[in-house]
Amino acid sequence: MSAILDEIKQLDFAERIQLVEDLWDSVAMQATELPLTEAQRVELDRRLAMHQANPGRGVTLSCIAEKLGIAL
Repeated sequence: MSAILDEIKQLDFAERIQLVEDLWDSVAMQATELPLTEAQRVELDRRLAMHQANPGRGVTLSCIAEKLGIAL
C-alpha cells in the first residue's frame, strides 16, 4: 500500500483529483452490494412496521425538499 501511495503522490493535482473521482465512482457502484448489519435490518423492519401501522404519519420527499428549498 505504501508503494501505491508513493506513486499517487507523484501525480499532479489534476491527475490525483481524477483518481479520487474514479475511486469514488467505483466505491459508489459497489455500495449497493454491502450487506445490512443485523441492527440495520431490525431498524428498517421497525420503521416499515411503524409506517404500515400509520401510513398517514409520514412526510413525503417532495414536502421535505420544498421545506429545504430543493428542487427534485
